[in-house]
Amino acid sequence: MKAFHCNRCDQRVFFENVLCERCEALLGYVPELREISAFEAAGEGQWRSLHPDAQGKLYRQCHNYAVENVCNWMLPADDPETLCRSCRLTHTIPNLTEANNNRLYWYRLETAKRRLLYTLDALGLAIESRHADPENGLEFEFLENTEDGEPVMTGHDNGRITLNIAEADDAHREKVRTDMREPYRTLLGHFRHESGHYYFEKLIAGTRWLEPYRALFGDEQADYGEALDKYYRDGAPADWENSYISAYATMHPWEDWAETWAHYLLIVDVLDTSTAYGLALLPPAPNEPRLTDQTPVEEASFDNLMKRWYPLTDALNSLNRSLGMPDGYPFTLAPPVVDKLRFVHRVIAQASTRS
Repeated sequence: MKAFHCNRCDQRVFFENVLCERCEALLGYVPELREISAFEAAGEGQWRSLHPDAQGKLYRQCHNYAVENVCNWMLPADDPETLCRSCRLTHTIPNLTEANNNRLYWYRLETAKRRLLYTLDALGLAIESRHADPENGLEFEFLENTEDGEPVMTGHDNGRITLNIAEADDAHREKVRTDMREPYRTLLGHFRHESGHYYFEKLIAGTRWLEPYRALFGDEQADYGEALDKYYRDGAPADWENSYISAYATMHPWEDWAETWAHYLLIVDVLDTSTAYGLALLPPAPNEPRLTDQTPVEEASFDNLMKRWYPLTDALNSLNRSLGMPDGYPFTLAPPVVDKLRFVHRVIAQASTRS
């Protein structure tokens, strides 16, 4: 993600900020500019953007910003909608009537979702809402387990992405990560993974990409229910790391694609952020990992991305170990996995409206 600054005082600000800590200007994200903007009050619930590219345009806060405090996106003042383009994609929110942590979980879910949408937009990937495509448009259901109901399963179904809000509980998510023997499990990772299923239907199914997809990932027509039962009964093959990005990716070709898609988004996000911060690695010895390339990720070739990724993750893991933390990047990219990531890169490049 790019670096943002307050337009009033030039203080460094972040994607989730709602107020500049230096000058106390209201901050909000303007999707059409892909920028965090500072605002000044213009009366009657309207705010004038101070971002130079906005040219003094007037905006309103999303209802979930002004009233619910779970959003920080803005709408043009003349927009007839009350919710921003991110919040409009959420069909069901957690129950807020009881004294629990659901509002906090809702905030965390929306925050992770907005980061996903930022990345998809940066890559030029079209997002069709349920309003535009009632059968397969994208929408989100944030549900919780109830005593008398079936457990909520995080998953995707024809554009509808369901997340169990318990995943926004750090303690619960860490317990599941440990129980499932997963090296990496994050809320943003769930959104990335489930978006992979959505874009499989949009970009792979029924297109010229289907046969090359099957050559790399396998035949997605294999019975999903049987594959699921087998995975939870027998686990992943002993040598899964030689061909898959994760153990779960071995379960079915659909899951292999979704895991690989999510991993590609992770790589792009981290490299985009490191580039925005001007991060460079200049080791004293010429044979040690070096990183000086600052090519914007949307302009970089796949080989360029990979060349930069290895030294960056080497430094990241070393820094984490110095902090006494687990590796920030607990993965090994075997050659077949790199081939799959390259395929994802090619599919996105063709689909991108920014090409």
